[in-house]
Amino acid sequence: MSKIVLITGGSSGIGKSIGEFLLDKGFKVYGTSRQPENYPNSKIKLVPLDVKDEVSICSAVDLIVQNEGQLDVLINNAGAGITGPLEEIPMEAVKDNFETNFFGPIRVIKAVLPQMRQQNSGLIINITSIAGYMGLPYRGVYSASKGALEIITEAFRMEIKDFNIKMTNVAPGDFATNIAAGRYHAPVLENSPYKEIYTDVLRTMDEHVDSGSNPLVMAQEVYKIIQTKNPKIHYKVGAFLQKFSIVLKRILPDKVYEKMLINHYNL
Repeated sequence: MSKIVLITGGSSGIGKSIGEFLLDKGFKVYGTSRQPENYPNSKIKLVPLDVKDEVSICSAVDLIVQNEGQLDVLINNAGAGITGPLEEIPMEAVKDNFETNFFGPIRVIKAVLPQMRQQNSGLIINITSIAGYMGLPYRGVYSASKGALEIITEAFRMEIKDFNIKMTNVAPGDFATNIAAGRYHAPVLENSPYKEIYTDVLRTMDEHVDSGSNPLVMAQEVYKIIQTKNPKIHYKVGAFLQKFSIVLKRILPDKVYEKMLINHYNL
């Protein structure tokens, strides 16, 4: 039987690429969107789901289980970007980002675990970010929310291992997607002491996304993980220097690594 896959945030970007790739490989794929009616030409079946809304999550999971009798793979892909000087980002925006990037995936995991436990099988893949391995200037909230998801996955894995349910993280670097368009930008304030530097960093971040890798690379990596009997805890996917930055953080003194980031962002 084909494996049944649920991908949150499956209407565009990395989620869409993963869904279409798995569909071509013979999987039965359900993607999610808060407004699936806006994507009438989607190759994968989209169901309504908002990761901030437990009722919509449970409804989507119940629908899939009723239709298919099983749920084999959850890919927690839905996420939101956020930028700005930490001093100036409204606290409501900080909380909202964690609702999507951290609490959202946990809600979906909790919704699928009973079915996977009943099956005595399942795989959960959390899409995090290489940014989650380090505190990046003007992306601190995003780094923190993705880093929190990386860490909680480590705990989840140990708690669910006796139910034959696997869990892993996949941390992408910069990919050519529309994430910049949907990112929350703290406004560049005319009287802000961060105005010039923040404007320059924003421009640099957008250039990195525009020149990023093809999302197909992520889809291929996710496919390999699904085919792996015992997935690793952490995977990193992206340009060599992006992945190598994580290695450098482990081996360099803190202040040396901080200086490297300061130079990279021209701060």
